[in-house]
Amino acid sequence: MSKIPHSIPFNRFSKQSLIVTTVISIVYFIWTYFLIGFRSDHVFILGFSLLFYYAHPLSRKIILAFSIFLLYWLIYDSLRIVHNYEVNPVSIKELYDVEKGLFGFNYQGIRVTPNEYFVINHNSFLDLMSGLFYINWVPIPLFFAFYFLFKLKNSQLFIRFSYAFVFTNVVGFILYYVYPAAPPWYVELHGFEFIKDTYGSTAGLSRFDELIGIPLFGGMYEKNSNVFAAMPSLHSAYPVVLLYYGSKLKRPLLTAFFVIFALGIWFAAVYTNHHYIMDVLAGAICAIISIVLFERLVKVMVIKSYLEKLINLL
Repeated sequence: MSKIPHSIPFNRFSKQSLIVTTVISIVYFIWTYFLIGFRSDHVFILGFSLLFYYAHPLSRKIILAFSIFLLYWLIYDSLRIVHNYEVNPVSIKELYDVEKGLFGFNYQGIRVTPNEYFVINHNSFLDLMSGLFYINWVPIPLFFAFYFLFKLKNSQLFIRFSYAFVFTNVVGFILYYVYPAAPPWYVELHGFEFIKDTYGSTAGLSRFDELIGIPLFGGMYEKNSNVFAAMPSLHSAYPVVLLYYGSKLKRPLLTAFFVIFALGIWFAAVYTNHHYIMDVLAGAICAIISIVLFERLVKVMVIKSYLEKLINLL
C-alpha cells in the first residue's frame, strides 16, 4: 500500500475537494430527503463521512477505501422508494410448499418444515450461538476488509473483495424484485395472506435478545419494512464471498474459520425462522454467480483500469 510522502504537503482542503464533497453532500441530502425520507442516521452517516474525509490523511484514505460500503448502504436504503411487492406478486404459499416438499419430514405425525421443527425444539445454547453468528453478518466481512487492507497491506485483495461484496448485494436486490418472497416467520404469524404493510419480526432471534437482556435484534428488525426479501438470503451469501477471497491467502486456519462462519450463518438463518433452506441455497448460489460475473467484469478494460487506479490510490 502506497504511503503519503512527508515531504509533500497534503492539501485535503483544496478547492476541488471542497467542491466535490459539497456536491455529493447536496445530492445525498436531496436523494434521502425527497425520495427515502430523511432520518437521524442519514445526518450521522453524512457527518461521519465528512469528518473522516477532512480530519487526517489516514482517515481520508479509510473513508475513500470504504466508500463502496457506504454506497451499498445507500442502495439498500433506497429499496424503500419502490417496494418489491409493487413490482411482482409475493410468493408465500408457493415457497412454503416447495420447502416442505423438498426438506420437510414427519414429526409427531405431521409433516413439518425444518423451521417449524425449530420453532418447537430450541435451546439456550443454540439461541446464543445463532444470535452471535447472525449479528456478525456485516461486522466480520468489514473486519476482514480492514485486515486485508491495513494488516496485510493487500490493496488488490481488499478492492476485489469489497467490490464483489457490494456487487453480490446488487444482484440479490434485483432478485428481490424479480421474486418477492415471504420469510417463514411470516407464515407462522400471518398464514398465507398477503399483508403489504407488515413490519419485520425478530422471530427466533428474540430468544437471543432475552438471553442478553438487550433488544439488539428487536431494534433492527421490528421497524424493517423490507419484509418480502427472503429469497435469496443475502445473510447466507456474504460468508461465501468472504470464503472465496479469504481462501486466496492460503492460510488453512483462517479458511477453516470462514467455513465455520458460513455454516453458522446458514444454520442460524433456518433455526431462527428467518429463512427457508431454499433461501439459504439461493443465497449461496447468488454469491457464486456474482463472484464469477464480477471477476469477468474486472477483465473489461474500463473497469480494470478504474480498479487499478483505485488500488494505486490505496
